Amino acid sequence: MDTPMTLTGLLRDVAAKFPSRRAISVAGKFDLTHSRLHQLVESAAARLVAAGIKPGDVIALTFPNTVEFVVLFLAVIRVRATAAPLNAAYTAEEFEFYLSDSESKLLLTSAEGNNSAQAAASKLNILHSTASITQAEDKEAELSLSLSHSESESINSVESLGNDPDDVALFLHTSGTTSRPKGVPLTQHNLFSSVNNIKSVYRLTESDSTVIVLPLFHVHGLIAGLLSSLGTGAAVALPAAGRFSASSFWKDMIKYSATWYTAVPTIHQIILDRHSNSPEPVYPRLRFIRSCSASLAPAILGKLEEAFGAPVLEAYAMTEASHLMASNPLPQDGPHKAGSVGKPVGQEMVILDETGRVQDAEVSGEVCIRGPNVTKGYKNNVDANTAAFLFGWFHTGDVGYLDSDGYLHLVGRIKELINRGGTLIVIIYYSKTD
Repeated sequence: MDTPMTLTGLLRDVAAKFPSRRAISVAGKFDLTHSRLHQLVESAAARLVAAGIKPGDVIALTFPNTVEFVVLFLAVIRVRATAAPLNAAYTAEEFEFYLSDSESKLLLTSAEGNNSAQAAASKLNILHSTASITQAEDKEAELSLSLSHSESESINSVESLGNDPDDVALFLHTSGTTSRPKGVPLTQHNLFSSVNNIKSVYRLTESDSTVIVLPLFHVHGLIAGLLSSLGTGAAVALPAAGRFSASSFWKDMIKYSATWYTAVPTIHQIILDRHSNSPEPVYPRLRFIRSCSASLAPAILGKLEEAFGAPVLEAYAMTEASHLMASNPLPQDGPHKAGSVGKPVGQEMVILDETGRVQDAEVSGEVCIRGPNVTKGYKNNVDANTAAFLFGWFHTGDVGYLDSDGYLHLVGRIKELINRGGTLIVIIYYSKTD
């Protein structure tokens, strides 16, 4: 059985506590309860074990935002393997880099496949399998997985397999805008901690519901949208097209009684434009709207609140922190400040100067964090780890200050860290945060 403090253990508890509540809806097709989702994950996990997948193996997944991705992702981490979600739009060369760098043993795709990913996998001698989930009329959804497996396949082999907090569950890469992308391993305990942080600050419960807007190969959509909902007993809806569609967004939000959604500023702008040009006759009553992954202009925040009658809470996150680091609170927990990314959530946060000295309120420096949600280090990258974990803190590379109320304001990025003769030289440029 799972020890506490794992995402897998949390989801098992949720399935036992809320078995008949809706967990996932595929818009216009079918719904899965938390109990049925758990059964599908266990079944897929048994197939993976029978096919020879071992703890620590890395499994690459490239899917649209589909129920197949959700089930296979959870099955991979259930068998103590590592899930490496990849953007389906990558070129063959990009797939080759990511598959090689992650040392993937298996590539999983939808039944339609992905030519670029398959070409890269073939070149690297990585096995490829497909997955599909269908539901016939009056029957439960069933999983089809094209894995060769032994005749001794048994769910018992999975039931005896316990998950450990230190299991590396998720492997992602940083964006790599200024350098080679860095591999970020995140453990079961990292994910468990982040999900609990998100549940706590937004007061998520089993009564909540959302529509997944962002791609699930990225931490924002995966952890803030999907896993935090499932880890609460709440519900998510996946768009029928497998990706965000402005024309179907509000229809899905209304149909599935959504209480919130999370998105990046560009998506918020699209949603606002749609509202201006083709307003819905009625909008759902939302508890809050969340914005993250880039700076949200205060004017856009105001327009969103006016249009949809819900507080817009800007947050601050990064892959290395398993997503969330800070967020503006719900109205009952304090004011939300336009232009600020809010207060630290579930971790320690300080502003340090280049000597490692903690700065006073209102004084800018590098934003640094530590907590159970933070990665233990980049994969096979000694130099990056040395720079990132100076003075006992993880260094985000962002420049900001904490105001007298403890709210974080971001003002720029640290572009380079240069070590000359033992002296750390910090070169800073100021811009809107990434």
